[in-house]
Order: sequence, then C-alpha cells, then structure tokens
Amino acid sequence: MADPLRLFGLNALVLSAASGIGEAVARTLVKHGATVLAADTATSGVQQRFTAVKGIMAMPANLIDADLMPVLIEDAVGKLGGIDILVNEFPLLIDIPIAEKGDKLERLLQARAALTLSICRAALPHLKKSPAGRIINIGFLRSCFAAGASDASHRAERDLAGLTRALAVEIGEFGITANYVQPGGVMTRASRDVFRKDQSLRDYCIKASAARRLGEPVDIAKVVLFLASDDAVFVSGTGIAVDGGRSGD
Repeated sequence: MADPLRLFGLNALVLSAASGIGEAVARTLVKHGATVLAADTATSGVQQRFTAVKGIMAMPANLIDADLMPVLIEDAVGKLGGIDILVNEFPLLIDIPIAEKGDKLERLLQARAALTLSICRAALPHLKKSPAGRIINIGFLRSCFAAGASDASHRAERDLAGLTRALAVEIGEFGITANYVQPGGVMTRASRDVFRKDQSLRDYCIKASAARRLGEPVDIAKVVLFLASDDAVFVSGTGIAVDGGRSGD
C-alpha cells in the first residue's frame, strides 16, 4: 500500500517523462505525495499523457541541448516553486544498438555527461534550499547495446558511476545526494521497437537476467522512489542495478 505522505511537500522534476521509465517514475512519485513536473520533448505527447493525473504538471522542453538546461530549470522552478528531486534521463536516441566500444559510444557518453552536468549545476542553487535535495540519474537500457556488446554496456555504466560519484562529492556538503539507477533489459516503448527488429536481442536480454524475464518501467521507478525518500538520506555517490540479477553479461 502506498504511503501518501512519503514525499509530501516535495517537488520533483522528471525528464523524459512521456513514456517508459520516466512516466513510471512520475506516476510513482506523485502516488507517494510529491508534486511532479513531467518534462519531455515537444513531440512526445507529454502534456496529453498527464492531463487527468492530479499532482503532475507537464512541460515540453528541449532535452538534448546542454546550453538550454538552465532555461529548463528556470521554467521548472517557475511552475513548481522549487526543486527537491531531479530525475535525469535524456532522449539520446540511437539508430541501431551499439555493437562495440568506439567513437559512437564515446560521443553518446560525452553528450550525456554534458547534459547531466549542465542541468545539475543549474538546479544546484534550488536544491540547496531543499531539506531533502536528491539527484537521480538513469542509465541506458540494455537494449541500447547489441547482444555481444557487454564491454560497451559496462563502459557506459562505469561512465555514469564516475559522473555520479563526482557530483556526490561536489554537492554532499549541502546535504544533497546524487545516485544512479542502471536498468537491465526493460520493456519500454523504445526497447519494444528495438526488440521488434531484433528478436534475438530480446532473447539475449532475457537470458542475461537471472530472473529470466524483462523488467517493467515500474521496477525502476520503485528504486527511484527509495533514492528520493528519507530512507536513502545517507546513500550517495553510488548506483543500484535493476536488472533481475546478471547472468553472464
């Protein structure tokens, strides 16, 4: 049973919230008392997605230009009045799953780092005012990588881990935490399109999980809820893998 007071009085900004993990996070946080601003691209349908959901406001935004992150934060503060919880997931789409480490992966990681650092630093003055400042970064889905690209997927997770640890050190003195969640194979709208084109990748993701199934967006959202709550007040600079247990990946 949901505790409606767990996040009572807290304001959350959730990126890429029109579908998949972001949507599940937005719905989970509001269920537990937070006021949520769901941000996504102008073509994502984010405003229609939450029209009838009490406690969630929706806002179209540019989520792929690091220079515009301060504008996004100011718009969010104008709607929310402040930010306590920042959940970062960026729509860095790829045409086909990454097959190996290389320039393509490095460009993707550089883009994610630039966006993450820009939005976190823009949000920092507002998070400092919060009694419960939280930054939660969401890692790439396993479906972003080809079946044989374990080195590339682990490289992406290590990069996010290092970025998050650096943020935690930078903001820890202000009582703000920074953590990340690393999904495994999760069935979202984006991954469904990938799996439709490559059934063998879907099968691989299932076999790579000790649970022998794909995850659901709500599986990620429940861990985000933990990291956003007082239960995780002394957890910072670390990550949680939500993948059903890895089996040979």
